Amino acid sequence: MTLALGLSCGGASLFAMGERGNDSVAVRVDDGVQFRPVQLALPASLVAVGTLGLAVPQLKAANRDVRDALGRWRDGRYFRADDYLQYLPVVSHLGLSLLGAKAKHGYVERICVIATSYAAMGIMVNGLKYTVRERRPNGSTRNSFPSGHTATAFMGTELVRMEYKDDSPLYGIGAYTVACGVAFLRLYNERHWCNDVLAGAGIGILSARIGYWLLPLERKWFRLDKIGKGSRMAVFPYYDAASRGGGGMLALRF
Repeated sequence: MTLALGLSCGGASLFAMGERGNDSVAVRVDDGVQFRPVQLALPASLVAVGTLGLAVPQLKAANRDVRDALGRWRDGRYFRADDYLQYLPVVSHLGLSLLGAKAKHGYVERICVIATSYAAMGIMVNGLKYTVRERRPNGSTRNSFPSGHTATAFMGTELVRMEYKDDSPLYGIGAYTVACGVAFLRLYNERHWCNDVLAGAGIGILSARIGYWLLPLERKWFRLDKIGKGSRMAVFPYYDAASRGGGGMLALRF
């Protein structure tokens, strides 16, 4: 079977192609993906504070103060790297093992975790965007809350932390640094309020944890204990001149 994951400025997609091949039994390890209620504390707190920013006058005033301060500092100059940096953590979740980092799971399981996390994140982010309909700081549209870019970055970051924390905490620290940079750029570029990025960060972290919590079920449903002997992975970057955007495609054969 071949699994392919595509990432671009417009979002992500996952598809699978099946074919016959030899199977072998994977080695089972205790990967620590069991649900524990305490794991809800951080993401729930971030989402709660972000939601309060929609209604509490003092927090709304603080949002405007931050927007105005960044506007004076920005002086008309925008920096759009957040459109691309949001995907760096999730790519690292798959790619760090190629550079020698010790991952807890194989590529097939990691792709399943990413797909589940993206699905959970998409449902929560889009459900809130089109229910709350908060106007963006630049006045362009009414889909500001929560920040989808921030959710994507923090989802990938939490995936990196959970996957590689036993090898080195530095991987998670580096990924969280990138995610915080994405959150800052969403504020700097007048795309989101402070409460938007706080809620987005909480949703991203929660989505990553949901991906790992559901992994044991997916192992049973999709028989992930059976993987191909000759697993192969290839990465294909691309650039679309018409839209001035780019992305990449990852294909895994197992």
